[in-house]
Amino acid sequence: MAFDGIITNHIVAELNTCLIGGKINKVFQPNKNEIILGIYSHGTNYTLNLSISSDSYRINLTTHSKQNPLNAPGFCMLLRKHLIGAKIRKIYTAGLERIVYIELECYNELNDLINKKLIIELMGKHSNIILTNSNNIIIDSLRHLSTEENSSRDILPAREYIIPNNNKIDFSSIKTFDEFYKMTSNCKSLDSGISKLFIGISKLYIQSVINECNIDNSVTTNNLKAIYKYITDILNNIGTNKLTVVPFNKDFSIILKENSDAFQSNFFIDDFYYNKENDLIYSSYKNNLLKLVLSTLTKIKKKLFNINQKLEDCKNMDKYKLYGELITANMYKFPEFLEDKITLENYYDNNNLITIPIDKNKTPSYNAKNYFKKYNKLKNTLLVINEQKKETQSELDYLESIIYEIDTAKTVPDIDEIYSEISENPLFEKSHMKSKTKITKQKQKNKKLNKTYIPIEYKIENYTLLVGKNNMQNDYLTIKLAKSNDIWFHTKDIHGSHAILQTKGEEPSIDIIIRCAQIAAYYSKGRLSSNVPVDYTFIKYVKKPSGSKPGFVIYTHNKTVNVIPKN
Repeated sequence: MAFDGIITNHIVAELNTCLIGGKINKVFQPNKNEIILGIYSHGTNYTLNLSISSDSYRINLTTHSKQNPLNAPGFCMLLRKHLIGAKIRKIYTAGLERIVYIELECYNELNDLINKKLIIELMGKHSNIILTNSNNIIIDSLRHLSTEENSSRDILPAREYIIPNNNKIDFSSIKTFDEFYKMTSNCKSLDSGISKLFIGISKLYIQSVINECNIDNSVTTNNLKAIYKYITDILNNIGTNKLTVVPFNKDFSIILKENSDAFQSNFFIDDFYYNKENDLIYSSYKNNLLKLVLSTLTKIKKKLFNINQKLEDCKNMDKYKLYGELITANMYKFPEFLEDKITLENYYDNNNLITIPIDKNKTPSYNAKNYFKKYNKLKNTLLVINEQKKETQSELDYLESIIYEIDTAKTVPDIDEIYSEISENPLFEKSHMKSKTKITKQKQKNKKLNKTYIPIEYKIENYTLLVGKNNMQNDYLTIKLAKSNDIWFHTKDIHGSHAILQTKGEEPSIDIIIRCAQIAAYYSKGRLSSNVPVDYTFIKYVKKPSGSKPGFVIYTHNKTVNVIPKN
């Protein structure tokens, strides 16, 4: 990650401009890797985020709120006990090491003024948050480590806090380019070599410096001079407005560039990780939901396969009836059967001979009754199985529409709406409870679903086109929101969204109709096709059958136009 020692130092420098002298009035722990401190300083409330997640460790001011558990974890309760009311005296780092120290001044039970220290170690998977007393003794930590469990030091209550060992060089201790050159001239490449030699300088950061200096990655004297000068200038301007954190290679870096925002690095980092975490939540939530739907789809496809097999068996029912009738008509010829088959004249087929399998150990009467029994069973099965196939095909179409919705969902609230829809469907009530539990837990972490559906909106000349993002929105737009003279659009025999053109009683031109059809085609499975048929009709001709699945409607008086999908 790019959250290296240089970024850490610059963020701490910004924190020193606003938090020194402030008092901690709130402590929260939204998850196992984060502590949130509410700080009142110089008439302003600030929120300081401390994260030790292995892939998003950081310290920064935040404006993004997070849901907290109903019952605070033990470490959170301990911090509340020790830190509420504490005054921040100092925030600093040791060189370019990614360790932040927050010195605190507070009162104990005897009302004596004492000092404590909150230590935030930002070291990837080894990150930690540690509270110590004035004698450098650990009060407690978010993660407990022990040498008995192959840790390099003990991070346990009542043990002395020991700074982690680091054999790398602190760049700020280098005074001349010659010193730097001696250390780096034997490196094979600039990014790997320098990041391995120096504390708190990441490989990604060196790559950004190479990019800013417009040089290559080779270790030459001129390149080393450019790198040395640039990093030196960066360190000399830590805490000034001459540095700016910018995106770089799907991550971020700090460069020499003036900015007018006093907390630019803090809030850039805040937004960067907030968006990253939201993307991870969205991706995980979406994948879990898709897994559940695909599992159910597999089950329904297997059910449909079995139904088709039974339908194949039903094709033989008339043959079994014929066998029974022929055996019954010729029973007088066979007092008993001597072989496993008999050959008889088929009076339904010009008396052509037909061979019938029989059970020679049973009487002719039993064989005839057995064939009639098979016929009647398949006849009854056919009546039931045709209805089952129709219902199962409807379920299959519905699940495929849900998969389309999941594929096109863009945000966590979009996935929330889809989950709310399928959670009410009996298809998902008894199956895959483990997957559903995971999804439910994820859903509980997100904001409460807003039941006011917000469709996609297009302005086309003087008209408004509304497009549903899922089956629930489709039903809402078509059944509840649309007026009888509004025009309804949907791709013909292709899963897609309902689109409603609000006409306000006017008659739109054919150009507007085509534009609406293009948008409806875009929000369908036919998006990548070059010629998509789209049906359209007035809302008054669109009906939703009673008891039908979300998103399903029937319609009449429709016209069809073929268009190229276009957003």
